[in-house]
Amino acid sequence: MSIRLLSTLMLVALSCSAQARQAAAARQDPAALRQTVEQFLQAQTAGVPGQVSVTVGAVDTRMALAPCPAPQAFMMPGARAWGKTTVGVRCAAPSNWTVYIQAKVSVEADYVVAAVPLAQGQPIEAHQLATVKGDLAALPAGIATDISQIVGRSSNGSLAAGTPMRIDTLRSKPVVQAGQIVRLVTSGAGFSISAEARAIGRADEGQLVQVRTPGGQQVSGIAKAGGTVEVAF
Repeated sequence: MSIRLLSTLMLVALSCSAQARQAAAARQDPAALRQTVEQFLQAQTAGVPGQVSVTVGAVDTRMALAPCPAPQAFMMPGARAWGKTTVGVRCAAPSNWTVYIQAKVSVEADYVVAAVPLAQGQPIEAHQLATVKGDLAALPAGIATDISQIVGRSSNGSLAAGTPMRIDTLRSKPVVQAGQIVRLVTSGAGFSISAEARAIGRADEGQLVQVRTPGGQQVSGIAKAGGTVEVAF
């Protein structure tokens, strides 16, 4: 092989290598996209109880995305930022593109379970509950993480021991009981009136309840905390 031919081949090889480096530099770095997703999910779960861990899936390296100086992560409406999820990453300039990347978010924390079987409709007491540690992301939404969130409420159905306690399936502790003496209040432009009355039924906060005044009149109002019933004037 002549020296001239060898030199030519070396120049071609160097040129191809330079072109390959330029092509790689002209593509969006997949690691940067994964970092964008991880930071986004960490921010979305900031403040949740427990230890959060984020695992971001691989990015398809076959996609020839143009470099983006400020990729923005987002989630579709209704999507949860924990468990198995998908995060979108978009670029607005200088090129316009959008990709979707899978991720998994685990939230290791204490949550509340029934320590004994719980009967339907009965107020729940602290000794009937226990806390265990697990991945909140693997459980339904609304799981209680503190016993104080459950005490005084009642279940809409019978629950077996070990059942995770969901706040949205429990009835609130009533703020007005049947037969209770309540403070009946009403107000309007420039005046406010209050009087005692006796509740006819039970009611949670914000529910409509009927009361009877000392004069025997029956009226309806909105139950409030502290044994108060508000009547619209």
